[in-house]
Amino acid sequence: MREFIVEADGGSRGNPGPAGYGAVVSDAATGETLRETAEYIGVATNNVAEYRGLLAGLLAARELDPDATVHVRMDSKLVIEQMSGRWKIKHPDMKPLATQASRVFPPGRVTYEWMPRAQNKHADRLANEAMDAGARGGQWSEPASTAELDAAAGGAGRSEVAASPGPPGDAVAGAARVRGALAAGRAGAAPTGPGVDAAPPHAPGATSPSGGGDAARTAASQTEADAETGRPGAAVRPAEAAADARAAQAVAQGGIARAQADVRAASKAGSAAGRHAVTADASAAEAASDARVAKAGAPAENADADARAAQAVATPGWAPADMGAPATFVLLRHGETPLTPQKRFSGSGGTDPSLSGTGREQAERAAAMLARRGTIQAVVSSPLARTRETAGIVAARLGLDVGIDDGLRETDFGAWEGLTFAEVRERHPDDLNAWLASPDAQPTGGGESFAATATRLAATRDRLVAAHAGRTVLLVTHVTPIKTLVRLALGAPPESLFRMELSAASLSVVAYYADGNASVRLLNDTSHLR
Repeated sequence: MREFIVEADGGSRGNPGPAGYGAVVSDAATGETLRETAEYIGVATNNVAEYRGLLAGLLAARELDPDATVHVRMDSKLVIEQMSGRWKIKHPDMKPLATQASRVFPPGRVTYEWMPRAQNKHADRLANEAMDAGARGGQWSEPASTAELDAAAGGAGRSEVAASPGPPGDAVAGAARVRGALAAGRAGAAPTGPGVDAAPPHAPGATSPSGGGDAARTAASQTEADAETGRPGAAVRPAEAAADARAAQAVAQGGIARAQADVRAASKAGSAAGRHAVTADASAAEAASDARVAKAGAPAENADADARAAQAVATPGWAPADMGAPATFVLLRHGETPLTPQKRFSGSGGTDPSLSGTGREQAERAAAMLARRGTIQAVVSSPLARTRETAGIVAARLGLDVGIDDGLRETDFGAWEGLTFAEVRERHPDDLNAWLASPDAQPTGGGESFAATATRLAATRDRLVAAHAGRTVLLVTHVTPIKTLVRLALGAPPESLFRMELSAASLSVVAYYADGNASVRLLNDTSHLR
């Protein structure tokens, strides 16, 4: 019987944030790499990405030989302990992934072992390649991967940084200064990872530096493991020098928020640096980062400058640092109804049609894709029949209940309900022209204006953001509500509603931060329908 080694990893740049995983299958007898797999999975947490990496590695091993035995090695204490049956799985996002992973091979044919992060470089590189590909709008490609070579080389030669001009406080310029200072030869500072610096987290297209699966992420994952299991996080006691190096690297790769995680982890581990700096306050984390960089051999004034630059990276624009995870709304338009292909007005004041056969199939496909992603924590639907039916199909696949919020209903199109645009043009030309020209104009017969819809959606948004802070929620709703939420997030004018395409069963994503800003992360994705 053949034996495979599966090494897997996953990371999230934001936790939750843009995420990816990587997995390697090798021959246990020879050490030869047999299969690599990686994928950018969109917005997810570190732990979900790690579980996705485990599942992908096991599936790849089964494709090679379904009768083999498998030894899994990962640096995620949480995943290893949970899959070994020693820790309970409490989080709803991880339960279905763990169940899927446990069913790939028969019981007793898979064993699990925790390993230090430094030994998991190959899978870590794959996960970062996947996240880098996602940041470029693509997906990871095995032929283009250099993960195995990079892991073997230990990342040598990857700390070279070009100068980055920018105004004072600019995040990209600040990150370049930090990395440049470390690359100049600071003793004890770890080499920086490849990639482009982070734009502000709520800027359009914002990405984080490569390295989402390394030191700072490991510390954050361990903190999550502590919260998940209730166990103390002091199982590993790193040397003070190692803690210092990780803190310096955290400063280089994203600033205070990541340094805080390392400070907390070091404190739990009992290091002297951690005992002097254990706090969740951003200013204390900055001071700890400053002290550690200075300890690495830099003059005090340079350490101050580096800490300020790291603060600029961690602070998006003028917002306070370390705002925590955003409330992320995954916006799913309902599947087709009999009226959809005919392009008829179908709002909240019409016949309230149900899904067609095509619409139900679209909902099933959306459900399958969202189940694979494994990030949805709650489902909320408009009260109309087509959205409740779509939400019910998805929620059943995810094992979740459906909440109903009247604020997510479609606009009331008054006398235009059931008519095509051409029929409205023929019957009510003046009303239609006024409606196209002003958001305050109502459809014929006293329907709802776009301005009134926006007011309703803004109140609904605020209520749901407060109720689901830090969570990823699926909102199943309609064309106008989704376009309105996107428009408000972008600060775009009302006429932008007419310049967005939104297909049936399409997905869009908006994240809302504690400082009131928002980031549109996806619009009209229909890849799951093709």
